[in-house]
Amino acid sequence: MVDKDEWLVVVDRQKVFAQSDWSTWACADGSYYATDEPFKRLAKAYGDRVAYTRYIAPDKPRDAWVDYFKDWPQFLVPPDDPMYDFTDETAELAKGHPVVSRTTFGKWGDELKKAVQGAKKIAVCGVATDCCVLQTALAAADDGVAVRLVEDACAGSTPENQKLAIETMKLFTPLITVTDTKELLG
Repeated sequence: MVDKDEWLVVVDRQKVFAQSDWSTWACADGSYYATDEPFKRLAKAYGDRVAYTRYIAPDKPRDAWVDYFKDWPQFLVPPDDPMYDFTDETAELAKGHPVVSRTTFGKWGDELKKAVQGAKKIAVCGVATDCCVLQTALAAADDGVAVRLVEDACAGSTPENQKLAIETMKLFTPLITVTDTKELLG
């Protein structure tokens, strides 16, 4: 059941992670799209208490990111490039909600804390479970926030990485609780 003081954090439901015909960052085998219905149910259930995040590339990579982007130069584009747009169904549901854009995989920080109005309970869904979702959930939990990871509303870079990320987050129980939309929404 959704708690009245809990927010939903929707991590990086963007075209670059959904559309595998042109993006090597897309979730494997169209698994992104398997999360559409659970995500929509969650967004509607949480109403006004939903914050969205977007990954954007840095203007100029620095430190370890320099080497990272040597492998992924096609993603070094301005923040307003269409590849970093929300997917259509996400964009529609995100209207009127806070959106936090960051150049890091993990999205938890002062901007997202402000977006969720300092909530000490969040549910998290989005992509990729083994990257941005994992790092966001761990940082929030480390900051003392109770995190519920909604497994069926998350997609990993591959099915194997999805499983590994879920198992990793289970190691942090009770700071992070793994659930699904059926259990969470009752």
